[in-house]
Amino acid sequence: MSNDSSQTPGAGTDATDATGEIDVIGTTGGITATGETDTTDAIGETDVLELVVEPATDNAPRARSPRVAGSVAAIAVVAAGAIAIGAANSSAGPRHSAADQVSHAVPAAAVGAAGYQVYVAAAGGYAVATFNTHTGTQGPTYGTDSAMGIALSPDHSTLYAANTGQYGVLAFDVATKKSTTIQVGAYPQDVAVSPDGKTVYATVTGGDTGPGGSNTVAVIDAATDKVVSTITVGSAPRRIVLSADGKRAYVGTGQGVWIVDTATRRTVGVVHTPSDVQGLALSPDGSQLYATAPDEDEVLVISTRDASVRHTFKAGAEPWSVGVLPDGSKLYVADINSNSVSVLDARTGRTTAAITVGSLPTAIGVTPDGTQVWVGNTLSGSVSVIDTASGKVVSTIPGGPGTSALDDAPTDIVFAPAS
Repeated sequence: MSNDSSQTPGAGTDATDATGEIDVIGTTGGITATGETDTTDAIGETDVLELVVEPATDNAPRARSPRVAGSVAAIAVVAAGAIAIGAANSSAGPRHSAADQVSHAVPAAAVGAAGYQVYVAAAGGYAVATFNTHTGTQGPTYGTDSAMGIALSPDHSTLYAANTGQYGVLAFDVATKKSTTIQVGAYPQDVAVSPDGKTVYATVTGGDTGPGGSNTVAVIDAATDKVVSTITVGSAPRRIVLSADGKRAYVGTGQGVWIVDTATRRTVGVVHTPSDVQGLALSPDGSQLYATAPDEDEVLVISTRDASVRHTFKAGAEPWSVGVLPDGSKLYVADINSNSVSVLDARTGRTTAAITVGSLPTAIGVTPDGTQVWVGNTLSGSVSVIDTASGKVVSTIPGGPGTSALDDAPTDIVFAPAS
């Protein structure tokens, strides 16, 4: 793949060791995985998930965000009342952080009585995995090529995946798993769906962060699965979020945040920043946009009324993504170079806790009821589940074997009501 704006997290991480095959593959719960890299395993009816990532770009001053390159297999096993992901072992042995050893299952009782269908994108993993927290079982797997960003239609019938390893967005019928490829341009990184479900937006990152890289957001008609226009923003657009009414789109880029009027499909404001912006989240009332600036170890608090930076909150080492509780009281920030999640008071910016999770956390997903924060750990390939009441990791879903390279690289997490 071409050199791209999305770089591998974590300084000093050498992903070249990820290429090749798994040395030893285990059998768990009667399900056996072979050592081959076979994408049909991920998109067929088996329970085998193959998860791969790409090495960091050579010209990156600080290595960040997951991409595709070697292979790792993880065996998904359904246990009674729990979700268990058994990792295939590498001859190099596992290299998980202490937090990755918390548990090997997600008890249904631990993830909310209401129950959710959880969608987890594994960058380069040929798959979006799903879990039902009400029944404690693994759901369908949707085949992709290094999908980094995912979104659901408002009625939860369609799953959209920014198929970053290719040049398109995949639109999946959730019930049948059948997909339609929508060509949008080089290396789309994120997707967002309008509140009425009629329009899908995809950030087209391109193959470079500087001249020659993309600076567009593709606008897709959900009825026809066709790109109907493009919106010009800053170079290397990454994450995108929409206001609750769908009238504004906020796009994080290599130069700051672009604010788009979705009716006219034109930029109406720009928040220039000294370095790139990665993670985005809106306050529940829509008055503030939180944007992570990894190079500055900060979270920017941007007024959506006048596009001004009202505050800068210090977070941990290289904050990558951010989530907000439904009541707007707390921010949860994935700090990839401290293997932790910072909990910030959303009013004062004061750090109230630092919760140790897995290695190189990059994805944050807050359950709609605010009782859980799910964290995707890129290096260890695991997902940590934080109970917001206690501030503790209550469960960990292990990923692939932690060799010297990246594994599953869960990069986005979204929720729907459990069926």
